Amino acid sequence: MEIWYVFGSIVLLVLLISWGKVQPFLAFLVASSVAAILLGLPIDKVPGVLEKGVGNILGGLLGIVCIGAMFGKLVANSGAAQKIAMVLMRVFGEKHLTWAMMFTGFLVGIPLFYNVGFVLLVPLVFSVVQQTKVPPIYLGIPMFASLSVTHGYLPPHPAPTAMLPMFGADIGTTIFYGIIVGLPAMICAGPLYAKLFRNVKSNPITLFVAPLKPESELPSAFNCFASALLPVALITCSMAVVLAPQAMQPTLRFVTNPLIVMLLALAVATYTLGLSRGMKLQPLMDDYGNSVKDIAVILLIIAGAGTLKEVFVATGVDKNISDLLTGISIDPLVLGWLIAGVIRVSLGSATVAGMTAAGLMAPVVANSHVDPNLMVLAVGAGSLMFSHVNDSGFWMAKEYFNLSLKETILSWTLMEGIVGIVGIIGVLVLEAIIT
Repeated sequence: MEIWYVFGSIVLLVLLISWGKVQPFLAFLVASSVAAILLGLPIDKVPGVLEKGVGNILGGLLGIVCIGAMFGKLVANSGAAQKIAMVLMRVFGEKHLTWAMMFTGFLVGIPLFYNVGFVLLVPLVFSVVQQTKVPPIYLGIPMFASLSVTHGYLPPHPAPTAMLPMFGADIGTTIFYGIIVGLPAMICAGPLYAKLFRNVKSNPITLFVAPLKPESELPSAFNCFASALLPVALITCSMAVVLAPQAMQPTLRFVTNPLIVMLLALAVATYTLGLSRGMKLQPLMDDYGNSVKDIAVILLIIAGAGTLKEVFVATGVDKNISDLLTGISIDPLVLGWLIAGVIRVSLGSATVAGMTAAGLMAPVVANSHVDPNLMVLAVGAGSLMFSHVNDSGFWMAKEYFNLSLKETILSWTLMEGIVGIVGIIGVLVLEAIIT
């Protein structure tokens, strides 16, 4: 019966937003409250669970998204995004811009958490759109696909990293296999799938769109790339923290924390792209304030997604869904993928889906001949499946690119599905080759 309550609450959420035209944050609160009551949560506990859901999801995301918005505004207004776009277009050519976005997203996404990479690359996408007049979602899909692959498949992202010791996998082998499996998934879900959206028009939010400047007024290419990629470089250093002397590790962990990285990067870029080029501090601060106002609605929607996820976790329905599926007699890799996929569709969180499925599959890996590195990738692929209205990433894509609900499902949701399906196919092919 719990499965039907989960399904019913998601249907209610969709109907409230699509048919009832209810503001998404309010729709999340209503659907989450109904789900909590149906799933047996004491009614006096419901408000606390909703508050915890908002706090949990915004606790690690609020600072990153807000500072990222400020960073993106500066990158756009200074002309840095325009310069980077010009360099990319010269290197790849206008016919291959989707491939440029895919590889850029992949390289940036390896060390950066998904939301950080998203807010860093959105200004670049919009700058290229402004110059080429191609549809925003046509360039956005390859970026989404590559960031999703790194988030679900590769350490140092949370779920893959946590799965390594649970399965007894090797980080180097997992990354190597992850690149082999991830590249076809990115290509199919990115440049190839994006071709279907070559003529889909939309008007994205203007937060990251700045008037084009004469090339003589743009920052140097080195300044632009160095400033824009500084967060990537700083967080990449986090992979080497364990190799540093014990006395230095606390400081390095502080400096490489995503929130601190974004703060340091904004401070450096404020000087390199702003003050050193004649901009005044007060106008820069005004721009930063306006950038946060512009994303307030997005933050509310993300917070709403956290309430429904927290209700499902608090009531234990995630574990019950997993228990229901463990009785299915199929290939362990496919089972791990399937469990993660069902939880992902039900809860919306790739990390929660991956970790829950991993906890169930760890005994299977320990008592079978399945490759633990491939199990990390199989569960990772399943955790990305068919993201929809209960996932904050869905709403970030919808609101940033100003898409309708139907357009977001056809672009974002199906793109995530392709990443997950091609991913498990790649895992099974690789298993056949190495065994």
